[in-house]
Amino acid sequence: MPFHEMFEPDGSIRPCYAEVQNWVERTGIAGLNRRLDEAEAIFRRIGITFAVYGEGGDPERLIPFDLLPRIFTAQEWRVLDRGIRQRARALNAFLHDVYHRGEIVKAGIMPAEIIYQNSAYLAEMANFTPPGKVYSHIVGIDIVRTGPSRFEVLEDNCRTPSGVSYMLENREIMTRMFPELFAQGLVAPVDDYPAELLKSLKEVAPPACQGDPVVVLLTPGSLNSAYYEHSFLADLMGIELVEPADLFVDEDRVWMKTTLGPRQVDVIYRRIDDEYIDPLVFRPDSLLGIPGIFNVYRNGGVTLASAPGAGIADDKAVYIYVPEMIRFYLGEQPILDNIQTWQCGKPDECAYVLEHLNELVAKEVHGSGGYGMLIGPKSTAAEIAAYADRIRANPGEFIAQPTLDLSTVPTLGPASVVGRHADFRPYCLVGKQIRLVPGGLTRVALTEGSLVVNSSQGGGVKDTWVLQD
Repeated sequence: MPFHEMFEPDGSIRPCYAEVQNWVERTGIAGLNRRLDEAEAIFRRIGITFAVYGEGGDPERLIPFDLLPRIFTAQEWRVLDRGIRQRARALNAFLHDVYHRGEIVKAGIMPAEIIYQNSAYLAEMANFTPPGKVYSHIVGIDIVRTGPSRFEVLEDNCRTPSGVSYMLENREIMTRMFPELFAQGLVAPVDDYPAELLKSLKEVAPPACQGDPVVVLLTPGSLNSAYYEHSFLADLMGIELVEPADLFVDEDRVWMKTTLGPRQVDVIYRRIDDEYIDPLVFRPDSLLGIPGIFNVYRNGGVTLASAPGAGIADDKAVYIYVPEMIRFYLGEQPILDNIQTWQCGKPDECAYVLEHLNELVAKEVHGSGGYGMLIGPKSTAAEIAAYADRIRANPGEFIAQPTLDLSTVPTLGPASVVGRHADFRPYCLVGKQIRLVPGGLTRVALTEGSLVVNSSQGGGVKDTWVLQD
């Protein structure tokens, strides 16, 4: 049986959940479900949606929200906090290294091909150092719990980890609907995240910046699946939300068009993929790019956050080596473990995976959002055979992991509180210092027994509480 985070082994309520249990008993399941309907009405009214394309019908979806919080004790958070910060430091050190001397390859720790032959590696970034040596300014680390004191990292997101708007809105909804649960001050706040993000972005202003840095958030536009989050964060940070047509390059600086004339821009928090940034350097057919911006970036006239090419650290084949990165760059032992992972690019490991595919979870190394994966125990013989053929055709594009005994968290069902599998994504901010608000996004698989928590695959979200000492 998986570890249920609400209960002790003897079935009693863990002390950290005692207040929630009292609340459930006072309110009743029917009362909680009425409150859930109210919460979803608020979400719909303020427009918290995400888009799923390619399935027909209206692509705009309301992400399912669960009313029962996921809780970490102060002691559990201290371990997570140290491990998350450690990983963010190591990933940024790795990115600086591979775009410069490549010492980790020279030391024989990582094979050159998984870095330099990777589509996410940008040769245009070679020998360039972003301000503060920061490549990934927001590191989203997906963590799963597999026991009372065991946390493991599922994957790293160093480009533009999404979902932080849900972390903030989930807390806002919970505070509004159940003020009595927060009145005692036991739950650590997360609402200073936008201010902390803005501080981090200002700390990496380019050398050409004079005075208070001008920061903007660059969005592809209102048709993007995460546009709500773009506008939400820009509003909370008090900065301009701009589209590519709002920016232009002149005299080795980037300028924003305003009703009062051009205004110089220093830092761009971009939510546009690498290949679309600058049509003069990357895709010439990009209508989203700002011509000449990459040259300004290389010359120290603007900072792009995250740095182009940071996506190499997201690759699932690179993920395998993060514990070694921590030892190599930081001289420390990893605080958070990786999940055991087999590389199909290695013949002996590939043979094992193909032989045990019905027991494993197989993934594309460049995949994301829960797409392109196979959960062996939940798949048919035909699906397993078809996926095995894909692996044989291009083994280096796949990894496999054991089917984990993920913990379950209390989730509101129609007639009772039920246990559902979940993961956790904290958002670690990197500027001159590392900042981490006590919390993050808990994603929950709402279908009984499902291990897939991605919103694009039917998962939901819930508030995450870190209890204060």
